[in-house]
Parts: sequence; structure tokens; C-alpha cells
Amino acid sequence: MTKNWENDAEYCALVEDLLATPEVQKLANYKQHIHSNRLEHSISVSYRSYLWAKKWHVDASACGRAGLLHDLFYYDWHTTKFDEGSHAYMHPRIACKNAEKITTLNKVEKDIIIKHMWGATLAMPRYKESYIVTLVDKYCAIQESMAPFSQNLRKKWHHMFAKQSV
Repeated sequence: MTKNWENDAEYCALVEDLLATPEVQKLANYKQHIHSNRLEHSISVSYRSYLWAKKWHVDASACGRAGLLHDLFYYDWHTTKFDEGSHAYMHPRIACKNAEKITTLNKVEKDIIIKHMWGATLAMPRYKESYIVTLVDKYCAIQESMAPFSQNLRKKWHHMFAKQSV
């Protein structure tokens, strides 16, 4: 599904200014969830959140744009530690500050970025859009982490059923 984002003219028009920035493109240099880089992950979260927001008639623009910027930080989260708090607490704040350097964020977009780690942090999202991005982010993280396992499982099932039909 996320591979189709490039064919969605409405979505592309919404995020093209952000995707054109070196700050967003630089995310491709950072590994994210085992089998993805941070840019791939961010686009996946952004596009899926945008689609869900459209389906549920909430602010698809905020979901798409903030979804793309929710992990706008430039360090290896597996090894970098902070005195002020955990990665789950710190990176949304860092991402929000970085996002504000490249675009103007509205209150919904700020809430989405700052609170997307709800569940791992205590601050509850204020808007429906924030819940959408939060849940989509968790879904994408699991999918990206499990991708080779699930692909391998599909191949085994296909092979097993192909033998039975002969």
C-alpha cells in the first residue's frame, strides 16, 4: 500500500515541499526498524495516516504532514542516550523543533509529533489525528520489524499449498 503513495497526486501535493528538503531526505541515512530507514518509515506512517484520516473525515493534511515529520531526528536511537529522559520522551520533542525549522506547524501537527509515542510515554494525544498517527506508527514499526519473517512465512505457505494442489 505505501508504495502507491507516489501515484496519489493529492498526497504528493500535500507533502512535496517537505520531501524536497534536505532535512527530510537526510532521514534515508538512518536505520529505523531493523528493515527500513527512517525516511521509508516516515513516508509509510505519513501516507497510511493520511488515508485513514480521509476515511474518517478528519484533518488528512495534518496527519500526512506531521506523520512525515514525526521522527525528524538525526541520531541512532539504539545507542544515543539522554540525561533528560528516554528516547521515547526526547525524540518527539527534537523532531518537533527540527520540523519547526523547515515549516510552520499548527496545533494539531505539533500534538501529533509530540505525542506520537503515547503508550511508551504518558502524555495523551489531544486530537483524533494524533491517535491515528500514533497507532499507524506502531503498526508500521511492527510491520517493518517483521517484514522478512512474514515474507518467509508467506513463501512457505505458498510452497506447501502448491505441493498439495499437484
